[in-house]
Amino acid sequence: MSAENSKTAKRGRLLIVSGPSGVGKGTILKALFALEEFPLTLSVSATTRAPRAGELDGADYHFLSKDEFLRLKDKGEFLECFEVFAGGDWYGTLRAPVEELLADGRVVVLEIDVKGAREVLKTYPDALTVFILPPSIETLRQRLEGRRSETPESLQRRLAQAESEIAHCKEYRLRVVNDSVLRAANQLAEFLRVNI
Repeated sequence: MSAENSKTAKRGRLLIVSGPSGVGKGTILKALFALEEFPLTLSVSATTRAPRAGELDGADYHFLSKDEFLRLKDKGEFLECFEVFAGGDWYGTLRAPVEELLADGRVVVLEIDVKGAREVLKTYPDALTVFILPPSIETLRQRLEGRRSETPESLQRRLAQAESEIAHCKEYRLRVVNDSVLRAANQLAEFLRVNI
């Protein structure tokens, strides 16, 4: 078998990245991708929420109607999916694209919450797990307020959810405090060098 064939024959790995909303997961991942050191592909989640300004269908999320999302859920098409805030929007990871990327030898990055990570680990117990922490809850509050997309009620819900998620950070193999995007991305890169 040639070196090229053995590369493509190697199965990929899942990298699960969790952390509270507003902690900077996306920013850290952009810095990690910019290193161009690993065969990374970001899994695009599906959601029933409306796009925010500048978000593109298929790039930021797969924006689905609630009916379409629930139809796919009933068919078992998600690795994980949950309704966020009772009566609210659904989020989930479509199974088929992830499995195709893994078969192609990619490191598939799932940016999902704690509940979603637990679900995915039932199918992929060898997934690499990373939790991104804010330097403090007050810093997280400031970042969320800076988005200017939160009502006072949604801000309080997100902060309460953040505290709940942070309580489970020890379930992850690596915990990174985002006090510096570059430092956090470098910690994540070192973790990948050792584990993939």
